[in-house]
Amino acid sequence: MGVYNEQGEAPGEPQTQKVLENGGVRGGHSITSPRSVSRHISKVPFTQVVKDTMYIVGGWTPEDPSCPVEQFCPLKNEWKNIAPMNHHRGNVAVCSLQGMIYTVGGSDSVSCKSNVERYDPQTNKWSSDVAPLSSPRSRVCTVEMGGYLYALGGHDGMACTNTVERYDSKMNSWSKQTPMQSRRCGAAAAVMNGQLYVIGGSDGVTPMNTVERFNPSDGTWYACPPMLNLRENAGCCVHLGHMFVAGGRDELNLELSAVEKFDPDSLRWAPVKHMRCKRNNMSLTVFEGQLLAVGGSDGITDLKTLEVYSQESNTWSHFGSMKTQHPGGHVVMVTTSNWR
Repeated sequence: MGVYNEQGEAPGEPQTQKVLENGGVRGGHSITSPRSVSRHISKVPFTQVVKDTMYIVGGWTPEDPSCPVEQFCPLKNEWKNIAPMNHHRGNVAVCSLQGMIYTVGGSDSVSCKSNVERYDPQTNKWSSDVAPLSSPRSRVCTVEMGGYLYALGGHDGMACTNTVERYDSKMNSWSKQTPMQSRRCGAAAAVMNGQLYVIGGSDGVTPMNTVERFNPSDGTWYACPPMLNLRENAGCCVHLGHMFVAGGRDELNLELSAVEKFDPDSLRWAPVKHMRCKRNNMSLTVFEGQLLAVGGSDGITDLKTLEVYSQESNTWSHFGSMKTQHPGGHVVMVTTSNWR
């Protein structure tokens, strides 16, 4: 597996699919009739092919409102442009749900938005017939849990909120959930061991290091140990049983390269080797078993580059580049499966 490299190098060999085998084969008879052939065929095992596809969605500034969308193609080891969103906006949340990509909220140079769009990878088209949030919000945090899409916090143009809404794709509707303990915008979120964690962000004045956890079984939020660093606009994901948080911006408005991870057993945060680049408004994701840091801004320019983390050596290394810059854009992974 490799990602397009500006020097034309492929950092690894392509591995496009993970295969899970189920079932078995039972012996047949020496003489077969059409009926027995049918029975035999029915006992041939099916193979479930699970495929992760990586997308980078959005990226908007008044100077560059193009809002591009790219898909990574492992077989060609390159990124390709696909259909852009219908409504271009910045600070938009991006998340996958049931094989689709959803963009939630955001803002333009005038106001915050409540609208939601859905992208279908099969048709390469965006739809705007998705129910909007209950109120306009920018810098919302989104995550998928239990077959639902959760939208957390955000800034409504006046203040940060602690609002939590859950989207049901079957009903095409949002419902209010228990609000967070703290008001947050620009927070990060991840699901680990069936619990929803919201990390950092800003209260509208300064970045935060506080963490809270939502238990869907009782609908309650619980305080968790704080991070080692104050940060907003960080990347976050779960990898090898730990929750990693990387990059963002601190209380001095300085871009961060610092990384840390949370151990759910010891309930402690531990520092991880810094990334090679400072990355504010970055994405952190796992693709084919590897932890990747994608995009963001180093305070001078919007980055197209990716880095990969090695758990064994506790180091980051260059891992190629996207085709274009995505200021404020986010990576999303779409998982599809079929039986063969």
